[in-house]
Amino acid sequence: MKKKIITCLLAAAMMTSVLGGCSGQSSSAAPSGSSPAPSGSQAQNSTSQAAPAETASKYQTTYGAKQFDNVTVTVELFDRSNAPDGSTITDNKWTNYCNEQMNKVGINVEYVPVPRWDEVTKMQVMVASQTAPDLTLTYTYAYAEDYFNQGGTWDLTEFIDGADQAQNMKAYLGEDVINIGRNANNQLYGIVAKRATTAKSNLFLRKDWMDKLGLSVPTTPDELYTVIDQMVHKNPDNRSDVIGAHFWNAWNTKLAFSKLVADPTQVNISLGEDVIQEYYDEGVRECYRYMNKLYNEGLMNQEYYTWAEDNFKSYIVTGALGFFEYSVNGSVDVLRGSLLKTLQENVPGADIISIPPLKNVNDGKQYSAAYAAGGLIAFCPKSADEKKVEAAMTYLDWMCTKEGGHVIYHGFEGEHYDDINGVPVVKDAEYNSKDKDWIRTDLFATGNQGYFATVDDFNICTSKEAPGYEDHVIDNYENALIGTLIHDTTYTSPSTTELIADLKLIRDEYSVSCVTCPTADFDKTYDEYKKELEQIGIQKIIDERTEYFSK
Repeated sequence: MKKKIITCLLAAAMMTSVLGGCSGQSSSAAPSGSSPAPSGSQAQNSTSQAAPAETASKYQTTYGAKQFDNVTVTVELFDRSNAPDGSTITDNKWTNYCNEQMNKVGINVEYVPVPRWDEVTKMQVMVASQTAPDLTLTYTYAYAEDYFNQGGTWDLTEFIDGADQAQNMKAYLGEDVINIGRNANNQLYGIVAKRATTAKSNLFLRKDWMDKLGLSVPTTPDELYTVIDQMVHKNPDNRSDVIGAHFWNAWNTKLAFSKLVADPTQVNISLGEDVIQEYYDEGVRECYRYMNKLYNEGLMNQEYYTWAEDNFKSYIVTGALGFFEYSVNGSVDVLRGSLLKTLQENVPGADIISIPPLKNVNDGKQYSAAYAAGGLIAFCPKSADEKKVEAAMTYLDWMCTKEGGHVIYHGFEGEHYDDINGVPVVKDAEYNSKDKDWIRTDLFATGNQGYFATVDDFNICTSKEAPGYEDHVIDNYENALIGTLIHDTTYTSPSTTELIADLKLIRDEYSVSCVTCPTADFDKTYDEYKKELEQIGIQKIIDERTEYFSK
């Protein structure tokens, strides 16, 4: 019965890939009147005209280089149902600002709201019915590339690659990030957003409990087990409801057990999707054995697999959870609910810290999971005509300027931030949260986590968004980048799009079964998991990835 319940619960929602930096300098010229900007630096003034070219490109996509004839372009916008009173996701101060700026060059923007957590399902329906926005967004590169291979989306090469085209975009994103959106034939099927940082995951612990128990920061999985065990069985606050551990994700924990992580080729083969890693890297079996031990010894919630994210957060803020792995800076991130702040309101004296990645059990070295240089990807369905595609690329080019993405993300100097040595430092985090932060990350379509020159600038600025917890923020981001960084790959093998949905259904079932089965049944259960994956055809993906990464 448990297996049936688990399968129904987990099969109900498909997991989407969150693929993700440092990027190289674009070889394209910057807009006339400015010098080329290095990768990661702020793009030049959006009002610059395109540099003269011997032969002008057919399409002009540098913002300000062309006056459009009142072209309306539809743009997808993720909706988190968090618009403040008096605003909607499509009609607010910031969408109006975007239209004011785009109207200057004859472009109107109509935003199409799509629920953030249903974006893949909604995208599939819209693309299939030819009702997708002219500029469609996703974090799942495999779908964007598959649509292109099927002839359903535009090749953006002729809109971007000319020397006089998309100059702000090239200056801000850089060649390396732009190239993530190209296929093996060098065709540009999408525009990838640049990540301000590739930091991905943190391991978090209740520091106040560690201090009361006289425990040091664990450096290995065995040491972490001891800390978790004592937090539960010798709880210094005499709580009987303590949950020792929860893995909202297990990106870094898996790397602590990986047998392939020191071999770049082998680790790249394994990193296409979680399910591929779990099949290909035998070290991940040991990671699941570790979690199985925690579960069977009562150190994990016995029905953790039913938790939604809000349930998980509730155990943190009520002080019941001792250890968890979660998205980077998840302990104090205002967008995730300022969890530590709420915990301290409920449990005075409580504290949560992040710790460096655990040493790998095979070689004793530290490895951190990291995003790739790119975040979401934007593409144009064939239902959009060429005028709309040209306008959509101009819109993205504007997003790469200081008047575009920088304003959308940081707001206006003097109102939202002060410029201190070139770094936008928040003036009033509470005001910003209500005024702009609720929409900035989704509206800024060419950047993930902000418009910044360097990772250090990002860390400093982000820390100011959590007043009183600045040190926690800095530590979180620095801990997330300790050791050898294992970046997500952006290659999608040809068979992945065909097989991945079925593979994930099996993964959703067995990722729970392998943790919750009796200890004596663990290896049998994991072997069953691998056989099920083989029957669906995972080896075909492995062979394709092996060929690609072995070249």
